[in-house]
Amino acid sequence: MTAQTFIGIDLGGTKIEIIALDQHGTEHYRTRTNTPKAPTPQEQYSAILESITQLVTQCEKDLSISNTPVGIGIPGSESKDTQLIKNANTTCLIGKPFRNDLSHYLKRPVQLENDANCFALSEAIDGAGQGKTSVFAVILGTGVGGGWVINQQLIIGPNHICGEWGHNPLPWHTDNDHPMQTCYCGKQGCIETYLSGPGFSQQTQLQFQLAMNSREIISQRSCHLLAQQSYEFYVDRLAKSLASVINVMDPDVIVLGGGLSNIDSLYEDVPKVWGKYVFSDSVKTHLRKNQYGDSSGVRGAAWLNR
Repeated sequence: MTAQTFIGIDLGGTKIEIIALDQHGTEHYRTRTNTPKAPTPQEQYSAILESITQLVTQCEKDLSISNTPVGIGIPGSESKDTQLIKNANTTCLIGKPFRNDLSHYLKRPVQLENDANCFALSEAIDGAGQGKTSVFAVILGTGVGGGWVINQQLIIGPNHICGEWGHNPLPWHTDNDHPMQTCYCGKQGCIETYLSGPGFSQQTQLQFQLAMNSREIISQRSCHLLAQQSYEFYVDRLAKSLASVINVMDPDVIVLGGGLSNIDSLYEDVPKVWGKYVFSDSVKTHLRKNQYGDSSGVRGAAWLNR
């Protein structure tokens, strides 16, 4: 290959994916492997480093390239004070100098970011937010996260928590939003406890005594009155939560990702509601579905070196 190539790695709890893109976003290589398991956290940590090294080595061999820039997205973040990993779902990474260790294994610098930030960067550069100045990207999955990109540059913040809107309280709380769930962060009524997949399901059970997961709620709302009401409550909660983001950031576009982003009706229903919460006479912000789905995170990791 003669064109500049960027390698991206998406490290998840169950799989590690690698991709190689050229500067135009054309994909030249992609494969994945299972995330290693091991009896102890230290053994798993070492196995993950070795597995990533093998993936990069094989990618470069197959493409006849070398010393390619590597970016990696992880389910956590790196402390700016200690350069150690914090808040990681893959718990063997916590407290480890993962970026430095991976750089040592790969014998090159490595760019590392939170996986939600990688998703945001992907969608802002050549995805659903392409061509827009300000893009807020939202993860609605097992948790609720996000990232903010301006002029194709990630906004990280001094505390490395920019976009963590899921751990703000649900705004404009009403009786329809009771009872409040306790979040894993220790507080009550966080946005994540309402808008994540498990949160949506749990809130439906608490309010309507319906033992359904989020997919069942959506599939049955046309024939089940309480499922429809639960969905309408979800739309209102998502609308006012995003309105609070619009009131602060005023992005050009909001891109949804995660499993609940596949609820197509949200893209029509939520903008119908959020106007009553946005501090403006009209709302020009667009709500869009992601372009690259599960591939967005690994593409964004590659773009960290763009």
